[in-house]
Amino acid sequence: MRILIDTNVLIDYISKREPYFFNAEQIITLCANEKIYGCIAAHSVMDAIYITRKEYSIDERKNILKKICLILDVVGVDKYKIINSLSNDKFTDIEDCLQMECAKEFFADYIVTRNIKDFKNSVIKPTMPDEFLKMV
Repeated sequence: MRILIDTNVLIDYISKREPYFFNAEQIITLCANEKIYGCIAAHSVMDAIYITRKEYSIDERKNILKKICLILDVVGVDKYKIINSLSNDKFTDIEDCLQMECAKEFFADYIVTRNIKDFKNSVIKPTMPDEFLKMV
């Protein structure tokens, strides 16, 4: 099974946000143990660097994200994905559409996110972390 991990789940893991950390940790562990294949979008790395700036030093953030990038694939953002996202009127949030574009390139079966409603028009099925873990 192949999944794209949305930025919010990535931040849940890095920041150990409760009550979401346990599910995020289990998903990352499944990827680390090669039970499933996971990816994140490249722009999620930059978002995570910024969002976690009050919790960790820059060196700590770099080390955490390097370790995550050794576990998960990272799908790049390019002109084609950006133009598709900007042109897609079915999404109100361009960043979520960009996540979907990255998931498509990865041939993901699911986008694991806590923002299901933002992916109602996604061609890749969104699923909540707890629901995804029940499927695995």
